[in-house]
Amino acid sequence: MSESGTVRQQIVQAITGTRCSARDLAHRLGVSERSVEEHLAHIVKSVAAARQGRFRLEPSTCQDCGYVFRGRTRLTRPSRCPKCRSEAILEPRFGIDP
Repeated sequence: MSESGTVRQQIVQAITGTRCSARDLAHRLGVSERSVEEHLAHIVKSVAAARQGRFRLEPSTCQDCGYVFRGRTRLTRPSRCPKCRSEAILEPRFGIDP
Protein backbone atom coordinates (compact mmCIF):
# COMPACT_ATOMS: atom_id res chain seq x y z
CA MET A 1 0.00 0.00 0.00
CA SER A 2 1.14 3.52 -0.70
CA GLU A 3 2.53 5.54 2.20
CA SER A 4 0.83 8.74 0.99
CA GLY A 5 -2.06 10.32 2.83
CA THR A 6 -3.12 10.31 6.44
CA VAL A 7 -3.78 7.14 8.40
CA ARG A 8 -7.53 7.62 7.95
CA GLN A 9 -7.16 8.04 4.20
CA GLN A 10 -5.05 4.88 4.08
CA ILE A 11 -7.68 2.97 6.08
CA VAL A 12 -10.46 4.19 3.76
CA GLN A 13 -8.44 3.06 0.73
CA ALA A 14 -7.73 -0.32 2.35
CA ILE A 15 -11.36 -1.12 3.22
CA THR A 16 -13.05 0.21 0.09
CA GLY A 17 -14.51 -2.73 -1.80
CA THR A 18 -13.34 -5.35 0.70
CA ARG A 19 -13.66 -6.42 4.35
CA CYS A 20 -10.82 -6.26 6.89
CA SER A 21 -10.54 -6.62 10.65
CA ALA A 22 -8.89 -3.95 12.80
CA ARG A 23 -5.98 -6.33 13.40
CA ASP A 24 -5.46 -6.81 9.64
CA LEU A 25 -5.51 -3.05 9.07
CA ALA A 26 -3.12 -2.37 11.97
CA HIS A 27 -0.66 -4.92 10.63
CA ARG A 28 -0.92 -3.61 7.06
CA LEU A 29 -0.51 0.06 8.04
CA GLY A 30 2.00 -0.39 10.86
CA VAL A 31 -0.11 1.26 13.56
CA SER A 32 -1.71 -0.06 16.75
CA GLU A 33 -5.02 -1.90 16.68
CA ARG A 34 -6.46 0.61 19.17
CA SER A 35 -5.50 3.46 16.84
CA VAL A 36 -7.28 1.77 13.92
CA GLU A 37 -10.43 1.33 16.05
CA GLU A 38 -10.40 5.03 17.00
CA HIS A 39 -9.96 6.07 13.36
CA LEU A 40 -12.77 3.73 12.25
CA ALA A 41 -15.23 5.50 14.57
CA HIS A 42 -14.50 8.77 12.73
CA ILE A 43 -14.50 7.10 9.31
CA VAL A 44 -18.06 5.83 9.92
CA LYS A 45 -19.22 9.42 10.43
CA SER A 46 -17.28 10.91 7.53
CA VAL A 47 -18.45 8.25 5.05
CA ALA A 48 -22.07 8.85 6.07
CA ALA A 49 -21.70 12.64 5.82
CA ALA A 50 -19.87 12.62 2.48
CA ARG A 51 -22.17 10.00 0.94
CA GLN A 52 -19.14 8.53 -0.81
CA GLY A 53 -20.24 4.96 -0.21
CA ARG A 54 -21.72 2.88 2.55
CA PHE A 55 -19.81 1.69 5.61
CA ARG A 56 -20.40 -2.02 6.22
CA LEU A 57 -19.79 -3.93 9.43
CA GLU A 58 -19.72 -7.72 9.61
CA PRO A 59 -20.42 -8.28 13.31
CA SER A 60 -18.38 -10.42 15.66
CA THR A 61 -19.44 -14.06 15.96
CA CYS A 62 -18.90 -16.64 18.69
CA GLN A 63 -16.93 -19.60 17.31
CA ASP A 64 -18.42 -22.02 19.84
CA CYS A 65 -22.18 -21.40 19.71
CA GLY A 66 -22.53 -19.18 16.61
CA TYR A 67 -24.01 -16.17 18.46
CA VAL A 68 -23.85 -13.04 16.27
CA PHE A 69 -23.33 -9.66 17.96
CA ARG A 70 -25.77 -7.77 15.69
CA GLY A 71 -26.87 -4.90 17.95
CA ARG A 72 -23.38 -3.96 19.09
CA THR A 73 -22.47 -0.33 18.35
CA ARG A 74 -18.84 -0.49 19.50
CA LEU A 75 -16.37 -1.42 16.78
CA THR A 76 -14.14 -3.48 19.07
CA ARG A 77 -14.17 -7.26 19.55
CA PRO A 78 -16.30 -8.33 22.55
CA SER A 79 -14.45 -10.14 25.33
CA ARG A 80 -16.88 -13.04 25.71
CA CYS A 81 -20.15 -14.43 24.42
CA PRO A 82 -23.24 -13.54 26.48
CA LYS A 83 -24.86 -16.84 25.53
CA CYS A 84 -22.17 -19.46 26.24
CA ARG A 85 -19.46 -17.35 27.95
CA SER A 86 -16.82 -18.49 25.47
CA GLU A 87 -13.92 -16.16 24.70
CA ALA A 88 -13.48 -17.59 21.19
CA ILE A 89 -14.91 -14.60 19.33
CA LEU A 90 -14.23 -13.75 15.69
CA GLU A 91 -13.27 -10.11 15.15
CA PRO A 92 -15.69 -7.75 13.40
CA ARG A 93 -14.76 -6.91 9.82
CA PHE A 94 -15.20 -3.52 8.20
CA GLY A 95 -15.60 -2.33 4.65
CA ILE A 96 -16.90 0.45 2.44
CA ASP A 97 -19.13 -0.41 -0.48
CA PRO A 98 -18.77 2.20 -3.25
